Amino acid sequence: MGFLGDIGSFIMTPLFYAISGIMLGWHEVLSTFLDPEGGLSWALSIIGLTLVIRILLIPLFVKQIKSQRNMQLIQPKVKELQKKYGHDRQKLGEETMKLYKDAGTNPFASCLPLILQMPIFFALFRILDQAAKNQSGRGFLTDARATDFAESKIFGKIPISESFWEARVWGNAPDATVMIVAIILVLLMTATTFTTQRQLMSKNMPADAMSGPYAQQQKILLYVLPLVFGISGVAFPVGVLFYWTTSNLWTMGQQFYVIRNNPAPGTPAFKAKQDRDRAKGKLKTDEPGSVLTEPETESERRPATRQQPKRQTKAQRQSGQRPSGSPGGAPPNPNLTKKKQGGGR
Repeated sequence: MGFLGDIGSFIMTPLFYAISGIMLGWHEVLSTFLDPEGGLSWALSIIGLTLVIRILLIPLFVKQIKSQRNMQLIQPKVKELQKKYGHDRQKLGEETMKLYKDAGTNPFASCLPLILQMPIFFALFRILDQAAKNQSGRGFLTDARATDFAESKIFGKIPISESFWEARVWGNAPDATVMIVAIILVLLMTATTFTTQRQLMSKNMPADAMSGPYAQQQKILLYVLPLVFGISGVAFPVGVLFYWTTSNLWTMGQQFYVIRNNPAPGTPAFKAKQDRDRAKGKLKTDEPGSVLTEPETESERRPATRQQPKRQTKAQRQSGQRPSGSPGGAPPNPNLTKKKQGGGR
């Protein structure tokens, strides 16, 4: 098999056991009220597998959100470094990486959940593919279970292990039902990928972060990822499409919750949250970061007037007394004033 094949087998074998074990666990639970050989029980088992994986990835998602927020907040400093060291690319790279390190962020942290999901995705694809073509199981999935898995159909019509491409090319006659369901799932998978990335850029990125290398990276992901999934999705089995679409829906909902309740400062989502909190009375106008609103009373609208000191007479200046009514001043002594004025004459 070769050295690379041995490495691939070493990495994928534990995933085969983990994925098949979780999926079979869900299948046993669902089989108590669904047909064990039906495609619906297997499809829901894949969705259950997706939910378990995404729950396990929540700590990584939190780290990703924090890293993205730090990346957004340091963009003004990145621009300053670009202006200062634009002529020296090596120095610019060193100072930029130092800035990332001090801020505790990484420009590639936003890709970590996707990168870690790819081996799981390929393992599930391999399990479905081997079950459909060879009726052979992987991990805890026996050959008998693999055959049931491969032959199961959703609603009695849609093979869970078949793809749009196989239904169109390899079948004796194109299966219109499989093609329609597969293309709907591909479009849904593509739309959720685009919406999730668009949501991040339009709601949770400050104006300063909308330009520069980080913004360019986000724009590339916005259009490239949906395009890649849309083109390759026609080759994915229906079961794999269920996994990826469910994962995208989870990501979109999870990101919506985080952006709504814990947005990055200086973003449209942050201002919207302040408006909601102010409307509910949770945010006072004198809190740091809040936008002051117009006072309600006329007295609050008027600025505080500064009390002007009264003019002193020559005698008061000579005696060192303060005029009456001045802050901390004692009333002048009239006898002393008259005496001094008489002596002056």
